[in-house]
Amino acid sequence: MNPFRIAVADAELDRLHARLADARWPSGGPGNDPRRGITAARLAELADHWRTGYDWRAAEAELNRHPQFRTEIDGQVVHFVHVRSGDPDAVALLLTHGYPSSPAEFGRLIDLLTDDFHLVVPSLPGYGFSTPLAGPGATMGRAARLWVELMRRLGYERYGVHGGDVGAGVSGAGAALDPAHVVGVHVVTDPTTAAATATFLPGLADGLDPDDGTDALILERMTAFRTENSGYLAVQNSRPQTIGYALADSPLFQLAWIAEKFDEWAQHPIDSDLLLTTVSLYWFTGCGATAAHTLYDQAHAHDWGGPVTVPQGFAVFGADETVRRLVPAPPDAHWTEFAHGGHFPAMEAPVDLAADLRTFFAGTR
Repeated sequence: MNPFRIAVADAELDRLHARLADARWPSGGPGNDPRRGITAARLAELADHWRTGYDWRAAEAELNRHPQFRTEIDGQVVHFVHVRSGDPDAVALLLTHGYPSSPAEFGRLIDLLTDDFHLVVPSLPGYGFSTPLAGPGATMGRAARLWVELMRRLGYERYGVHGGDVGAGVSGAGAALDPAHVVGVHVVTDPTTAAATATFLPGLADGLDPDDGTDALILERMTAFRTENSGYLAVQNSRPQTIGYALADSPLFQLAWIAEKFDEWAQHPIDSDLLLTTVSLYWFTGCGATAAHTLYDQAHAHDWGGPVTVPQGFAVFGADETVRRLVPAPPDAHWTEFAHGGHFPAMEAPVDLAADLRTFFAGTR
């Protein structure tokens, strides 16, 4: 376990600013039609702020406020934040981010939870400072196996797991792998994510009735995802190396690639500086390309994990009547619905998420 601090060289900052100033923009065309992608006006606003207003050094200091480490497990470099609670008897809690995100997503949540939990917050393999990617096969199941070993090395006999998006899959797989030590698995979702997930998991949407109001809404969202909103995933699931050249070479493209998803998937606008911290982590580590490869690996994998036998908790943000229909929660699962929030609840509604985590894991002690 090697202590780690983020320290981007001044030359890398200068290079970023120069590349943004010299970016080649598309000319003409309907560039401000949001149905065709992030608008030119929105991207120009963000790019100008990234170059002239955003303070990376302040963000870097904020990220370095919590202890960080890097280690190697099964050939893969793993970066993680590790914050011990003032209560030595606190249960450990492993937080896993999704796509396109990073441990920076949990900054506010860490502050809200350190009285109750020892916190371990890793970067997924191929993301952020968990680079370089060791090779192919970076599936959710592999990440789960790395996390189980990480928690063993840290000496935690009992721990909970939490995540959303990719992090939800990793958390579920980890709970299935290590039921002797995992005390519970807590995941977050939202109606859009639940409907998108239903398009990939056979049987999840079986029996939907287009004449039923709730089912019709689910089918509408599934169709919208397949026909209008899944292009980013289709490219990465099929040609990660090709899209990787653009993600590694162009900060403007990396910004557009991530900002579009934050704008589309968050119900509450994400603070621009927090968004740019996430984009900066992708840019400075060059992990946009390797993150794409992990999505390809998962799309071609079959290790979705085994049955989960530990207590399960679900928090639904931006909830409506559709999610209960789609999420295969056991009858005794902890279930909480919030009317607000979206795909990034740790950034959109951290107080509510922290409260739900405390409530769920209090019942597993």
